[in-house]
Amino acid sequence: MQIEPYDPGQLDAVIRLSLRAWSPVFDSLSEALDVDVYRSFYPDGWRVSQQKAVEDVCSAADTKVWVAIDSGSSVGFVAVKLHFESSLGEIYMIAVDPDYQRRGIGTALLEFALDWIKVAGMSVAMVETGGDPGHAPARCTYEKLGFGLLPIARYFKKL
Repeated sequence: MQIEPYDPGQLDAVIRLSLRAWSPVFDSLSEALDVDVYRSFYPDGWRVSQQKAVEDVCSAADTKVWVAIDSGSSVGFVAVKLHFESSLGEIYMIAVDPDYQRRGIGTALLEFALDWIKVAGMSVAMVETGGDPGHAPARCTYEKLGFGLLPIARYFKKL
């Protein structure tokens, strides 16, 4: 497996692997959130909004994206944003194809991104994820790499 800078020709593969990777996450979110709140967030379905989110991240000028390649296939990606005013590097988005999970690819992508953030002069790295069961594997990986949790309660109510 190797990690290389994102190329726009990889967009379709990155979208496909992301949607496959995030399917269990959104299944979990649909159970954790009130049904009307969930539908408000994803009126056209989560896949539509997440595809657009990946497209936007991959084309954003303020975001650096890398892709994990294994045997010629895109199997994961990570996107990073730097916040110079606070000396913070943000792991903005990350996904690993389900067929390649549990092989250390997510960890490798995170370590690569953390090294890049440090070289860029940032003093803190941050990643955000959900507290629901679908995000448990992500939380485990972040904690394994030394990220500390800031407990935040975020409540939603459909109006």
